[in-house]
Amino acid sequence: MANKNEMTVVNNKYRIKERDLSDRIFHISVLVLSILCFIVILYPLWFVVIASISNSDMVNRGEVVFWPKDIRFYGFQQIFQDARILTGYKNTLIYVVGGTLLNMIVTMPAAYALSRPDFKARNKVMLYFVFTMYFSGGLVPTYMQINNLGLINTPWILLVMVLINTYNLIIARTFIQNTIPNDLYESASLDGCSHFRFFWSIVLPLSKAIISVEMLYYAVFHWNDYFNALIYTSNNDIQPLQMVLRRILLQNEAFANGNGGVQGGYAQSSADQVKYAVIIVSTVPILCVYPFIQKYFEKGVMIGAVKG
Repeated sequence: MANKNEMTVVNNKYRIKERDLSDRIFHISVLVLSILCFIVILYPLWFVVIASISNSDMVNRGEVVFWPKDIRFYGFQQIFQDARILTGYKNTLIYVVGGTLLNMIVTMPAAYALSRPDFKARNKVMLYFVFTMYFSGGLVPTYMQINNLGLINTPWILLVMVLINTYNLIIARTFIQNTIPNDLYESASLDGCSHFRFFWSIVLPLSKAIISVEMLYYAVFHWNDYFNALIYTSNNDIQPLQMVLRRILLQNEAFANGNGGVQGGYAQSSADQVKYAVIIVSTVPILCVYPFIQKYFEKGVMIGAVKG
């Protein structure tokens, strides 16, 4: 009997060691894979940074791999001395702040209304929103409609275009529907609370996570949006930063093809520095904003998109 117990103990210890060994192998594999993925993602970003301050000839010859060589800041100097960049930055900040504010003013009330169980037509209304995710009127009819509204070559087109994103609306509606119970409204309504007061005083404070996430989504959209500016605006004074940077890159391409007389371009010897500096200038502001709302990001997306 004692021998059987001893054998059982030995077998259990062997299994525990085996399981511990397999767990260690698994954790090491996950760690190695995560490090490789991190390097694959980080290196292109790092290369852009070092290439933006390195000698362009060395970059083209492949001599710049991990560290900058012959450091020079000509690209950044030219960009920040360019009045077009400052104008583009100013316009983009207006579009990002104003456009995101308008997006949230429309999205959150719509999401609240569609989350209410006492709104009988909510499923039919939601169908109209979802329909736009699969079908659109097309570019030409949209342009004609915007032209008839008198929004061509006006800043308003970049503020009201895509005033509401259906995907963001669905996330916000699902978040409110699954996070804020209907019993809370019933209790508030007994004290005479209206829908507007309930939405403003209770729903919005409890929806900070999803509000932060959707503000990030909308802000990134407005920051990166150049297609609407390309189609609907031709006035340089109202175009956003992305259009200004695109114009600079196209002018540098003209230098690369031997057309050195293009107005507003840069010397070919430093064109690559300008190109990489443009990438950094256009992405750093959004990267600086993300850490401040990172704690809300995962929570808001998971609750809004998975539950229900």
